[in-house]
Parts: sequence; C-alpha cells; structure tokens
Amino acid sequence: MLLLWVAVVAVSALATPAPGAGGQRRGAVQAWPDAPNVVLVVSDSFDGRLTFYPGSQVVKLPFINFMKEHGTSFLNAYTNSPICCPSRAAMWSGLFTHLTESWNNFKGLDPNYTTWMDVMEKHGYRTQKFGKLDYTSGHHSISNRVEAWTRDVAFLLRQEGRPMVNLVPKKTKVSYDAIKIPKWSPLSEMHPIDYYSSYTKNCTGKFTEKEIKDIRAFYYAMCAETDAMLGEIILALHQLDLLQKTIVIYTSDHGELAMEHRQFYKMSMYEASAHVPLLIMGPGIKTNLQVSNVVSLVDIYPTMLDIAGIPLPQNLSGYSLLPLSSMFKNEQKFNNLHPPWILSEFHGCNVNASAYMLRTNRWKYIAYSDGASVLPQLFDLSSDPDELTNIATKFPEVTSSLDQKLRSIINYPQVSASVHRYNKEQFIKWKQSIGQNYSDVIANLRWHQDWLKEPRKYENAIDQWLKIHSDPENI
Repeated sequence: MLLLWVAVVAVSALATPAPGAGGQRRGAVQAWPDAPNVVLVVSDSFDGRLTFYPGSQVVKLPFINFMKEHGTSFLNAYTNSPICCPSRAAMWSGLFTHLTESWNNFKGLDPNYTTWMDVMEKHGYRTQKFGKLDYTSGHHSISNRVEAWTRDVAFLLRQEGRPMVNLVPKKTKVSYDAIKIPKWSPLSEMHPIDYYSSYTKNCTGKFTEKEIKDIRAFYYAMCAETDAMLGEIILALHQLDLLQKTIVIYTSDHGELAMEHRQFYKMSMYEASAHVPLLIMGPGIKTNLQVSNVVSLVDIYPTMLDIAGIPLPQNLSGYSLLPLSSMFKNEQKFNNLHPPWILSEFHGCNVNASAYMLRTNRWKYIAYSDGASVLPQLFDLSSDPDELTNIATKFPEVTSSLDQKLRSIINYPQVSASVHRYNKEQFIKWKQSIGQNYSDVIANLRWHQDWLKEPRKYENAIDQWLKIHSDPENI
C-alpha cells in the first residue's frame, strides 16, 4: 500500500482564450464572461466511493464535502487503467490505454506528446505542474518491470511483502469502530485471475480481523491526510481572493483495494481499485449536484479545453463533462454527449492476463486475454455492490451483448496479443543486456523466496514461454 501523493496542475487565464468551441463534436457549452483559472488536484490511490459512501461514517473529509456542497460530484467516475502511469497517460492524453500503448508503470506517453496543458498554453493560459505527475514514466524498479513482462509465464511467484501496519490512533480522523471487514470468497472459489493477484500480493495466508481493520484504518488515515492537503489548496485560493475565479477539479489516478477481495494495492477492476473520485467546483459549475452518469479520466482532457473555450480535437476517447455540470447552456442541442459506458484496461504486473472492463449504468463486464482462454466476469452492481457473485454464466445473453459492445470499442484479443509481444520483446532485451547471469539477477528480485527453491523449474518455464511466443502462429 502506497502513501497518497498529491499532484497539482494550475492553469491561469492570463490572456483571453480562443473563441468558444460551440458546435464541436464533443459538445462545448462554455459561456464564461471571463476566462476562469483552473486547478486540477490529482492524488494517488483514493477510493472514489469515499466521496459519497461510506464517507463520514469512517473518515472525515471536510474539504471533499466542501467541494460536494459547492460543486458537482460524479458518483460513477473510473480510471482507464488501475495503475499509476497508464492511468495518468490516459488523463493527460485524453486517449484510452491501448491507443497510448502505456502498458505498465514505466511505459507512458512520449515526453514530447501534446497534452491538454500544452494546448491551453498555446491558447493564452500559463500552466504550472507540481508534485508527482508520472504520465511519461513511473520510473519503477527493474523488479517491477521484469514482473510485468513475465506475467505471461506459467508460474506463480510471490512478489509483495505481507501488508503490516503499526497504528498511531487519531480518533478525530478515522472512526475505527465503523470500519467494516470486507467479505472474501473462499480461495477455492476465487476467479483464477483473482487468485493469481492475491498470491503474488502475498495475501492468500490467514489474516486476523484486527490485522484487516488496522490495514484499512491506515489507508483511511491517509485519505484524511489527502483531504487536508486538498484543503490547503482551497484555503490558499480563498486567501488570495482567487477561489471565486477558479475552477477546482479533484480526482485520483485509481483507488486502493485495502484488503477487499483479499488484496491490497490496485491492479484490479473491482470498485475499490477502479472507482475514482471526481469533483468539480467553481464559477459556472452547478452546486450540490450529484451526477450518476458513468465517466472516466479520459474526460479530463476535453473538459479542460472546454472550460477554456478551445476547439476539441476529433480523435479523443473522452467527452467534456461540462454538459453534465455547467450552469451555462448553449442553444445548440448536443447529439454526441458522453456515451453510457466507460472502458478500463490493465496490462501490468500482479495480474497474469490483460483485463478489460466495460462499465454501464447497471453492469460491470470484465473480459480477459483473448476472451476465450479465461472466463469473463459479470456483476450487477445494483444488487451486488461488493462484487462477490459472478453471474456471467447465469445471464449469457447479457454477457454476450456486453462482450459484443466491448469488441466494438476495442479489439481486445488483438490488443492482448500486442501486449504479449511487447512483454516478450522487452524481456529478451533485458535478458540479453545482462548475459548468462540473468537467472541470478532474477533470484535477487522480490521473487527470491520461491525462485531459489527450484531455480531450474522457473528457468524452464521462462524458456518454454519464450519458445512458444516466438512462434508467429502462436502470437
């Protein structure tokens, strides 16, 4: 579990932006008499459900509540990839992960990629970035890279340390008694992808209720700290007499499982990992409004340009959120509002198959790999918010319909094959760079406890994987 980092992006309206973007395909509705400043605050690992449920029952979030009261809350906002760098690449590019090919935490956007910040600067805004951005590369360790590349290998190796915490209680921040112990499926009944993730995260052993509660309390305390940092930004804007002239957006790159589904970290399509906060307040934004439409982080790009009145590119994966949150109305009717679905995908470590989530108002459909070798998952979030019952086989017509819709958005078997090729190519380059000692190097990564027991077994598994995936007919 990682500390919650906060990144701040500020764009100041020093000059009048380009003329309004009325009539653009994504539907710009801006009509500000004066161009507003914009501050985007992005934290790491914040479960979006905390912004509306259970909220104050577990942790006090006064500044998030302030934003809810004075702005618009998106109740169903999602990451486009539940890991840092790919998620942020989607946010800064406005494009789905398979289009940016940001497959893992160290392969993001090209440093010269034109982000929405670059576009706003060209149209008269001054831009500043502070804190952890991570949309070009997360600069993660060799261990993390090798683990991501070799997730296709047919072996099971523990990777993470067991989550442990020592609590220093602050009863004013987190209500320990209100923390719920999440329900877990028995290990024997877990979906194979979930079991792999739980094992590699070292979570298949026994946990006491106190251990689980302490882990969750530690996470909620960090959420309270994040809220306090958000508050410092809001208070600074108020003290500088800028709050009434500034649109503030708060979101996160992904959530945190915090021991739901027998896991910590993210890297999962379950709600705790994929559901993110998204709140907007400022001039022209509706107050105390809760929007139930499904939206995602690729919508940040067109929203930022829409606020500035900049024409929107035609190739974006996202849609402006202003038609759902702005008080200003255009006479034009918009025929291309946000579709009733969002796409999220994951191709990194701790999951041994590429995962694709299609989220609609009621359903969450998750497909894996080529769509045939691993069974999909289907959850009815209206009746099963904890996502404990996979009903994919119970409702085959719904499963088939959602799979067809997913394939119309992304050819996911083809994307999975591309990621397979990328993983193999990157591993081979790394293997060649360290010569015949690569097994010794691997043995000193986080895998060492399992690898050193039977090194030839795992070396043979890698050799077999490279042989199979080197055959073009098997790619």
